[in-house]
Amino acid sequence: MKELELITKVNIYDWDELSDSDRELVETAKRATTTSYAPYSKFFVGAAARLDNGVIVQGSNQENAAFPSGLCAERTTLFHANAQYPQQAVIELAVAAYCNGKFLKSPIPPCGACRQVMLGVEERYSRPLRVLLYGEDGTYVVRTVKELLPLQFTGETMTE
Repeated sequence: MKELELITKVNIYDWDELSDSDRELVETAKRATTTSYAPYSKFFVGAAARLDNGVIVQGSNQENAAFPSGLCAERTTLFHANAQYPQQAVIELAVAAYCNGKFLKSPIPPCGACRQVMLGVEERYSRPLRVLLYGEDGTYVVRTVKELLPLQFTGETMTE
């Protein structure tokens, strides 16, 4: 038997330790929670993506009574960025969640489907996608989606 050890490095920043640029992106993600349509879960998630040209786009989760038909904030944001600015790499993505009248203390991690889409964005533009996950008690920052999804299914996987 062999063993594969996977290590993920996550930096945790207090608000005042974040750069002005990071705070701007996180604040945009926080504001995006107000556009969530979450009548069933009452769990409002916003995301903001900074493109290579400096433009910031945002998105939010959108629910549907047929739950699989809804979409997470990360994917609405990335799909919007890719559709509106197809030649611009997405270089950073911030995510924030609001529930019961306040932002969550701990950052929420992206679901598996969102991680896969985020990995696809990295592949599409051949560069890392830096991820900021906001929580009142600290913001998790990872340098690349591959740190969030250590065993990846990529386009190359299908050609091996």
